[in-house]
Amino acid sequence: MTEDVPPPGPAPVVVWGVTHGDRPFRTVQVHGVPVGLAHDITDVVRLVHAAGVRPADLDDPAVVRWVGGDKHTWV
Repeated sequence: MTEDVPPPGPAPVVVWGVTHGDRPFRTVQVHGVPVGLAHDITDVVRLVHAAGVRPADLDDPAVVRWVGGDKHTWV
């Protein structure tokens, strides 16, 4: 039986803290490469999925590291 288990080590997805402005956003990185700007949680899911991380369990610290707040922090 094979399971989709991330390799040990740092989480492949990092969502950085909020950058404030007219429309606050968070930068999303996958495997150390910036993949885009997220204005909400839906953007994070879209960016992570497009970068090939499936499934993207945003509550799993082995998959996603939230910097400067959790997935509910957008301002």
